[in-house]
Amino acid sequence: QVQLVESGGGLVQPGGSLRLSCAASGFTLADYVMIWLRQAPGQNLEWVSTINEGGTTIYSGSVKGRFTISRDDAKNTLYLQMKNLKFEDTAVYYCAQRDNWSTRGQGTQVTVSS
Repeated sequence: QVQLVESGGGLVQPGGSLRLSCAASGFTLADYVMIWLRQAPGQNLEWVSTINEGGTTIYSGSVKGRFTISRDDAKNTLYLQMKNLKFEDTAVYYCAQRDNWSTRGQGTQVTVSS
């Protein structure tokens, strides 16, 4: 059974940093293409970043250069390092398998506010 638990969100000032974690169980992260998604208040779900089985990463234009996706295979955990955060990054962040993106955890809230 696929289980994903996101954590690491919080309140941060513009320009600040956070690292999100996604602990996976029921499958091996490294065997799947994994993604981070986010949903801002009143908005649709938005794709943020992808990492494939080989470790190749891609980013949406709105976060490229500021966010870094990675994984720790020993811990079976996915990460999203976020730097230079902006007001518009405020959202609930989710991790998911790319091909099973409807199965997500509870998400972690990121609020960027001064």
